[in-house]
Amino acid sequence: MSAVPNVPEALQHTDSTAPVAASQHILKSKQATVEELSRVDSKATTNGYHATNGTKPAWQLHDVPIENQRPIKVIVIGAGYSGIYMGIRIPERIANCELVIYEKNGGVGGTWHENRYPGAACDVPSHSYQFSFNPKHDWSALYAPATEIRQYLESTAKKYGVERFVKLRHEVTDCRWDQGEGKWHVQVRQPDGAVIEDTCDMLVSARGNLNNKQWPSIDGLRSFEGEIMHSSDWNQNYDFKNKRIGVIGLGSSAIQIIPKLQQVEGAKLSCFIRGRTWISPPLGQHSQDELGLESIYFNKDQIESFKRDPQAWMKFRMKIEADANNVHSITLKGTEMQKGAQAMFEQGMRDRLEKKPHYFDRLKPGFSPGCRRLTPGPGFLEALVEDNVDYVKEQITRIEPKGVVTADGTLHEIDALICATGFYASSAPPFPVTGLNNTTLQTHWADRATNYLSLATDNFPNMLIMLGPNGAIGEGSLTMMIESTGDYVIKALRKLQKERIKSFVIKPARVRDFLQYVDTYFRGTVFSEQCQSWYKKNGKGQSGDVVTGLWPGSTLHCIEALRSPRWEDFEWEYREEENGAEVNQMGWLGNGWGVTQLREPVRTEDLSFYLMDEFQDPPVEGRPEEKESLRIRPWSY
Repeated sequence: MSAVPNVPEALQHTDSTAPVAASQHILKSKQATVEELSRVDSKATTNGYHATNGTKPAWQLHDVPIENQRPIKVIVIGAGYSGIYMGIRIPERIANCELVIYEKNGGVGGTWHENRYPGAACDVPSHSYQFSFNPKHDWSALYAPATEIRQYLESTAKKYGVERFVKLRHEVTDCRWDQGEGKWHVQVRQPDGAVIEDTCDMLVSARGNLNNKQWPSIDGLRSFEGEIMHSSDWNQNYDFKNKRIGVIGLGSSAIQIIPKLQQVEGAKLSCFIRGRTWISPPLGQHSQDELGLESIYFNKDQIESFKRDPQAWMKFRMKIEADANNVHSITLKGTEMQKGAQAMFEQGMRDRLEKKPHYFDRLKPGFSPGCRRLTPGPGFLEALVEDNVDYVKEQITRIEPKGVVTADGTLHEIDALICATGFYASSAPPFPVTGLNNTTLQTHWADRATNYLSLATDNFPNMLIMLGPNGAIGEGSLTMMIESTGDYVIKALRKLQKERIKSFVIKPARVRDFLQYVDTYFRGTVFSEQCQSWYKKNGKGQSGDVVTGLWPGSTLHCIEALRSPRWEDFEWEYREEENGAEVNQMGWLGNGWGVTQLREPVRTEDLSFYLMDEFQDPPVEGRPEEKESLRIRPWSY
């Protein structure tokens, strides 16, 4: 029997009145159904389902197509990599959604808008630090300077229309969840200082880990009479020529700042370095060798070749990604790669410190490479041994108006003090976030930033986090993790909208399970060794004992983990039925129609899309299991 009845041509959906007629038909059908149900005894059932319970009205079909694109609103906090990604994907994939992205700075880019210190640059290959769908051919260097990354993010936001949703110089000051409404109430300080209140169905924190700057806790810090600045709040108007400069810190920022300031005319540096760290060879060195790159800087011919030859360009990009994803075992204790890397790092550092070889013993850590974030630091070791740089190993005891006093009693007189002392990573934001039972995130994370898959925490419904605790990576592509997390957020948002869900919140037991996995995993890695690192901070952003900054696995592991959400790990509350009937969780089935059937005018491709090439996934003849694409990425949902 044919599934397609022979309908007279005059009645086929070929005119603009068809959708209206279809809708009217549904309304009449609904009325008939209600009238029939009203005559059914309250105790009558069908396969155990009560048509009515005798006290509540009969349930009615929701008069919408199955897509259920009800109005919904999202607030995103932050317009860096994560916020920009949300500004692209939410309007692309979620219909009927009002989106607002609040950004406290005067431009998009997040940490790349803020960090303008000399030498600020990517410490991973630039070609792996971009959106997968918007590659940039003309990076000037393998490790692009911050200005280029900022320009890339600004151009990406403009290219994909993200600017429509961004409100610059709008600083979020308070977030409070209302369970009765199923909404977040968000207070925002506008550029004029006035505070407004906004509401949303879902709150997305895209603030990132390196956002809330951390000043050193040193007596007398604010008594210093010279210029003082944090690496993320650089005074670009200050003239460092012929100045005595103090630099505190040994993280990525200090490693990038010192070589640049060392080259300033007449500058004299005092580098206060108490810690120890490994300085790695340039990441992607193997790719440089194989692809014939003589420098970390690209010349015009190389850039033009990337533009002219898409295959060579893709080969280069994939090689960069593959190299980064192929070194995961360097993070695991006792592997051959981990032991070999340490020997290579030692020799590389000795060679670069040849002018003052005793510096190697000062810098060499007692922990394995990777326990602290690995930084290639082009020029850092070379700058450290120059005559205008003083490597101060003694501990700072206090800061006085004229300079820095160390434990040996020496006053190091300086004109400018640079605090390259990092951020409050893996901690609550600097404004109140209040969830269920008046629980604040600051209290909830007082000891540790507890989380589920880095993107949720219990007691905070309808709130997901981009690059949250345990959301960064020690090797591999961070931007692919951002995209994977963003896609997870989109799926959750779509479920919230489509199924008329009021709230969802991760179960506390699943948070406990994830943290148990995290802690067990990291015991076998170099990250668990004794070192001072932003990878290990408690909920207050202070040094801790457990790894709270990194994803427990590789980038590819993270991509797969977030690929297919486990909705059973969440508690769900549905919106009440409009007529007061008992909630039917299958109400998302709508009225029996698909949205493409009701468009005006009706188009052939809308009604037969599944035959189009872009929606096909043909199997391999004879042995479907040998399909190459499934070997590269196995089917897993």
